[in-house]
Amino acid sequence: MKNTFFCIDAHTCGNPVRLVAGGAPMLPHLPIAERRALFVEHHDWVRQALMFEPRGHDVMSGAILFPPYRDDCDLAVLFIEVSGCLPMCGAGTIGLVTTAVEEGLVTPRVPGQLALETPAGRVDVRYTEAAGKVTSVQMLNVPSYLHAQDVQVEIDGLGTLSVDIAYGGNYYAVVEPQAHWAGLEGVRAATLINLSQKLRSALAAVIDPVHPEDQRIRGVHHVIWCDQPAIDGIDGRCAVFYGEQAIDRSPGGTGTSARMAQLHGRGRLGVGETFRHQSLIGTTFIGRIEGETRVGDYPAILPGVTGWAQVIGYNTIIVDSRDPLAHGFQMT
Repeated sequence: MKNTFFCIDAHTCGNPVRLVAGGAPMLPHLPIAERRALFVEHHDWVRQALMFEPRGHDVMSGAILFPPYRDDCDLAVLFIEVSGCLPMCGAGTIGLVTTAVEEGLVTPRVPGQLALETPAGRVDVRYTEAAGKVTSVQMLNVPSYLHAQDVQVEIDGLGTLSVDIAYGGNYYAVVEPQAHWAGLEGVRAATLINLSQKLRSALAAVIDPVHPEDQRIRGVHHVIWCDQPAIDGIDGRCAVFYGEQAIDRSPGGTGTSARMAQLHGRGRLGVGETFRHQSLIGTTFIGRIEGETRVGDYPAILPGVTGWAQVIGYNTIIVDSRDPLAHGFQMT
């Protein structure tokens, strides 16, 4: 059996986003959270084939578009990554919106605006366009909140870390500079990956956050290593870990949302204030707290994140069952 997928490849501030524009499995017309569960159960091989080597790599992320179930949305989206089928992906949102608009895959009800039905909830997007090119995308992300403060874990080779757990569409361990973590200066990506794997395992033994409004969203799968800015005009630097061996090349959309929620929860960032967030490669997202709300019993924020993306190619991918590596592989 041979399956063919037509993909449009882009990057969001350096992080790859592969939009599956043709060949994805047909799913029943259900809320996207339910379609996500069906996709994971019956079609996860599609994610693995398109995200894993040899057709992808350890940092690959992507999205699949579907007709919306909700009447108030323009599109429904499944986010596929090396780490799984995520509830939400910020860099993926910026990349897919740029690609879908520029390539004519969606006709917005309101020019310059889109409403996305994601497994994490409705995500509103505003974008600017000039001469057929999307120049920036602002994602109004799902409500984000600080779940826990000062969680103590022992990391082999590093010592005791105190981390906060924050939600921005995915749960993050937020690590700020402290006694046993001096910051990002001089730290190699391979070292961050190794430390992140250890931290995630250590946290799994002591905390298992569950979203108050959707119990299908649970567990700390991402880490955001924080540092002070190195240049003027930037409020913070970061390295976002996800999957098994991936460091986000962008500052992370859900990561920036979680970081702002953590800062707001600690009283260090207010409504209407911006947070200019820089990645390891120097690209920047501009975050802003648009308002306050609640997630269950937790105080929460309404985060906005603005970034840019660039379409870089068209890609027809073949997955042939006669290929011993049809469904991809990962090296550890």
